[in-house]
Amino acid sequence: MNRHEKEEYLREYEQLKKKGKPFFPYAIAKDGVMFVLVALIIVVMSLMLGAEQGPKADPTTTSYVPRPEWYFFFLFELLKVLKPPWLTPVATIGIPTLCMVLLLLLPFYDRNPERRLTRRPIAAISGFFVIIAMAYLTFLGANAGSPTEIEAKVPASLEEGKLVTAQSGCLACHQIGENGNNGPGPELTEIGLRLPRATIARSLYIGPGIMPSYAGLPKKKLDALTEYLASLR
Repeated sequence: MNRHEKEEYLREYEQLKKKGKPFFPYAIAKDGVMFVLVALIIVVMSLMLGAEQGPKADPTTTSYVPRPEWYFFFLFELLKVLKPPWLTPVATIGIPTLCMVLLLLLPFYDRNPERRLTRRPIAAISGFFVIIAMAYLTFLGANAGSPTEIEAKVPASLEEGKLVTAQSGCLACHQIGENGNNGPGPELTEIGLRLPRATIARSLYIGPGIMPSYAGLPKKKLDALTEYLASLR
C-alpha cells in the first residue's frame, strides 16, 4: 500500500466512522441478546433431551474400550500416526500447541491488509490446511475399529480363534481389517496368503523379534489362534 492509497483509505475510514454507531452500547447489546438466546437454547435442550452419561463405571471389567470425546478424535488418531512412545508428548502437546501458536501469530507474520482470500495466500493456506487436517484425522478417529475386538464375521469353527486373537493382545501391535493398530507389527489381514500354517504356528510359539511367545497358552487355544490366523486371506 503506497502513500496515496493509505491517505485515501484513512479518509474513507474517517467518513464511515462518523456515519457508524459506537461499539457501546449497540454492539454490546446485540452480543448480549445473542448470548442469552444461545444459553436458553442449551438449557431447554438439556432439560428436554438430557445428556448421555453411559453405563456406570466398573473398575473390575477388562472389556471396556476407552475412547475420547469426538472433539479429541484428531489427537486420538495422531497418536496412532506417531507410533514410537517417545513421540507421545510431541503428538499430544507439541504439535497442537505449535499449531495454535502459529495461528495466534498469523496476524503478525502475515501483515497483508487485503481481506480477500485469493490475495492472502499465507492466511488462506494455513487456515485450510489446519481445517482439512483436523477434519481428516477426526474422520479416521471416529471410524477406527475397536482395538480389543475383531468385528469381521468368520465361520463358527473359527470363532474361538478370533476370540483368542482379540484377547491375547495381538491387536496392540497388528491390524486385522479395521481393528487393531497399524504397527509396529505387520498387518495380519491377509497373513494366510503370505505365510503357510506351519510358519505361523512356529512364529507364535517362538515369538520372533519383539513379538512375545505364545507358548504358554493352552494347546487348544494356541491351535485355535493358529487356525484363525492361517484362515485370514
